[in-house]
Amino acid sequence: MLSRPPSSSPAAAPGLADVTASDAALRRFLHGLPGVDAVGLEARAARLGTRSIKTSSKAFAIDLAIRMIDLTTLEGADTPGKVRSLCAKGAAPDPTDRGTPAVAAICVYPDLVATAVEALRGTGIKVASVATAFPAGRAARDVKLADTRAAVAAGADEIDMVIDRGAFLSGRHLAVYEEIAAVREACGDAHLKVILENGELATYDAIRRASWLAMLAGADFIKTSTGKVGVNATPPNTLLMLEAARDFRAATGRQVGVKAAGGIRTAKQAIAYLVLVNESAGEDWLSPDWFRIGASSLLNDLLMQRQKLRTGSYSGPDYVTVD
Repeated sequence: MLSRPPSSSPAAAPGLADVTASDAALRRFLHGLPGVDAVGLEARAARLGTRSIKTSSKAFAIDLAIRMIDLTTLEGADTPGKVRSLCAKGAAPDPTDRGTPAVAAICVYPDLVATAVEALRGTGIKVASVATAFPAGRAARDVKLADTRAAVAAGADEIDMVIDRGAFLSGRHLAVYEEIAAVREACGDAHLKVILENGELATYDAIRRASWLAMLAGADFIKTSTGKVGVNATPPNTLLMLEAARDFRAATGRQVGVKAAGGIRTAKQAIAYLVLVNESAGEDWLSPDWFRIGASSLLNDLLMQRQKLRTGSYSGPDYVTVD
């Protein structure tokens, strides 16, 4: 399972002890990170996206992608019945083939955590909950911390928080760092995924800085997006975050996971993301402990492709449940 940092402070990391001593020091460090070559980043992501894999490898990749899914429902119309149904599907995605792996987690709003915990008891599937006034994050810190504590008290294994993009974009990096660290503390034993909302950060340089900021503050995962804005996970911004996680481990000795969320709907797309993981961060991240895909509709396409490999015929969407 994920290794928890001994402290949310970067003091344990050689050469980073003074990074968070002040807003000026943190800004100096973040803006001192190498600039991103946007053309090169996008070209490499596009090139990796064209890689083809053999049938045997494809079967492995499909099963791995299923095991990496945070199966998600985050709608105002969510009900306990819908969550229980989603949990059942996550535990046994294809009732006609018991060899189909289960998903990594079910992700819900805090008020439905208890329902998911009960439905998943004994399955080993994690319960993830969004928190901190998701998706906009526009709330006072004590409200965000109360939101987090309520989800953890209800049984959440993982918390997906959103950063204060307004504070980050206005240069108040230390305030963002301190809020992430406070949420990390409120999580207790639950793991923390920090959502950057890349579509609102706008530039690759900002995404790299936000990634490092979140990891310095104690994130167990850095996550691309909420899935609620126009631009969510893309191959280039996910590749950039994977490289940041790789470089952070090289600098500190601590491994942090990456979660791509929003817009990944097909098996072909999911496999392309696995190629990104393998070719950038490396095999150490090619595990549900270190890479997740936040999705709602992706699972159905993975199941259809899996059935085709198993039976030789394409079953079509009528053979999988509609959530």
